[in-house]
Amino acid sequence: MKKISVLVLAICSTAVFAQKVSDYKYVVIPEKFQTFKNSSFGLEASLSKALKGKKYEVLTEAMDTWPTEARDNSCNVVNAEVINDKSLFTNKVILQFKDCSKKVIFESKGRSDIKEFEEGFADALKQALTTVGVSNPVAMLPARTSEVTENVQKTVSESPISSATPSANTYSNGKSELQKIQVDAGQFILASSGSSVPFAVFKTTSKKDVFIVRLADGNTTIGYFENGNIVIDIPQADGRYSKEVFKGK
Repeated sequence: MKKISVLVLAICSTAVFAQKVSDYKYVVIPEKFQTFKNSSFGLEASLSKALKGKKYEVLTEAMDTWPTEARDNSCNVVNAEVINDKSLFTNKVILQFKDCSKKVIFESKGRSDIKEFEEGFADALKQALTTVGVSNPVAMLPARTSEVTENVQKTVSESPISSATPSANTYSNGKSELQKIQVDAGQFILASSGSSVPFAVFKTTSKKDVFIVRLADGNTTIGYFENGNIVIDIPQADGRYSKEVFKGK
């Protein structure tokens, strides 16, 4: 009876979202679930095995290893997360799937009365997975990156950034230091030396110093020059945009 009650609770909590998860073929599972401080008790491997059993293709966070149809448009990929929802005497988890705009499209809760952490969390995840449907993917979305952008990515991966590069081509938002690389008269990129994928690709528009920008996550937005700096309107999960300023150094 207890298991039936848990199943009913899970179905009620996911009714709004469940029809959308099975539309996806690809699921990204992080290397470690962030809300588990010291150990996540092998939940990443457990989730991966369970989703593969439901016909999903599991990907890592390294985008350069993704299949072409996933890499070309990150909105063909759903992101999985397991949240530690433990109470004093009960091991509990929240299983979430988010789309490319970081919107939660599926959420399911699982709980277990098994006191041991490794067995208890695994049992709770198993309960949460009961409402995850088998993958039945819809048609893939078209690529967001053009052939030119793919060539730009190749250029970045093959052209290491040197500290000898003039400082006028270096920009920072206080968190990341990026190199401005002029590809041709109509486009440039911002890239870091630690990534094979550009942070952003800028293409000129009909208005001077205003650009169409493709971000590494596949989102398209606008950017522009302002007082010698580069500004990007970064899309937020709620549909609004935040101003990200990269100051020239």
